[in-house]
Amino acid sequence: MSSMVFAFVGLGAIFLAICVGAITLISAGVGRTGVAKALASIDQVYAPGSSSPAEESIRDRAVAPAAQRLAGLGRTFTPKGVTAKIQRWLDYAGNPPAWPPERVMEMQGIGLLVFAVVGFLLALGGGRSLFGLILWTIVAGAAGFWLPIVLLYNAGLRRQMEIRLQLPDAMDLLTLSVEAGLGFEAAIAQVASTMPGAVAREFARMLHEMQMGQRRADALRALSERTTVIELRSIATSLLQATELGIPIADVLREQSREMRVKRRQNAEAAAAKVPVKVVFPLVFCLLPALFVVVIGPGAIRIMESFR
Repeated sequence: MSSMVFAFVGLGAIFLAICVGAITLISAGVGRTGVAKALASIDQVYAPGSSSPAEESIRDRAVAPAAQRLAGLGRTFTPKGVTAKIQRWLDYAGNPPAWPPERVMEMQGIGLLVFAVVGFLLALGGGRSLFGLILWTIVAGAAGFWLPIVLLYNAGLRRQMEIRLQLPDAMDLLTLSVEAGLGFEAAIAQVASTMPGAVAREFARMLHEMQMGQRRADALRALSERTTVIELRSIATSLLQATELGIPIADVLREQSREMRVKRRQNAEAAAAKVPVKVVFPLVFCLLPALFVVVIGPGAIRIMESFR
């Protein structure tokens, strides 16, 4: 028994040494200088810290290097092309101020280490073999590594669903504002300031980009790239074509608003048509067995008594 305990302790020491070595090797090249450091500081403008200078110095001295090491760990194990997808899903989720791509990679590194250690300890406490220890550690580490990506994907899906639900009302308000005599930018500002929700934030971002000097066509293209909602993409494409061809925007908005109302009615009818299919499974597995017991139960009991 003592030899097994010493073997497990030795395996644990080897595992911790590998983790420390990996972090040390990765931290050698995660520092940012020059243009990369300047670009990183630009991303932090929209989420300024609210702590005192002493706390910020402690953060810069202790927390920031550890966060950079964890981000380097997540970046090392992240496949090529996934970083661009992370930024895309951050756009779909609304680009939370406290969650730049570097923070997601930090959480990936933290999840990898924490889940790997927890999986190793659980396997060690369960008396697993050496193969079981390695398997549990790898599986738990992989689960912790991909958990932030799954949460980000879920946040993006929920926000796009919110946009799809709020878009018809936003289009009606935008159409009424333009037909009342407001310009396109003023109508966008009216929607952004009046309606709460994800659609208003997307319109506010588009308006801010135009106020910063970006062309309306480029702002509309960026709006269509930040969403997976087909209706919003169609609206952005129609407005882009109207801008480039000189078509009155009021006519385009009126037609798009009419199509959105038709689309909403069709979606409601489709959802209502799916209800009987969805009710079948609870009906078969929950209601019918209880009904059979109540209806057939007494007769079955009498039949059994008569055969006795």
